[in-house]
Amino acid sequence: MIHLTQLIYIKEGQEEAFFEFEKMVLPLLWKYNGQLLLRIRPTSSTFVDSSIEPPFEIHLVAFENEQGLEQYQQDETRKSYLHLKEQSVKSVVLIKGSQV
Repeated sequence: MIHLTQLIYIKEGQEEAFFEFEKMVLPLLWKYNGQLLLRIRPTSSTFVDSSIEPPFEIHLVAFENEQGLEQYQQDETRKSYLHLKEQSVKSVVLIKGSQV
């Protein structure tokens, strides 16, 4: 099992484009044996301590294997909505790991 944690930073005023991107691509995870384990939109009151800019959203995603992740990334439907990601996402910190 592969786990991906994403700290997602959004361009100011592009929230709706980001929401549209998520609405179209997150359901595709299941097609490739992936699942969205957590989707968190943190607020200032939820941080105990931080030395980085708070992300707009935090995602924890899991895939059964690397092949599923690669297939998801190459999905043609997902690719057709990447313009919304490019329009709305300033940056992403991606942390890849496995359950121990």
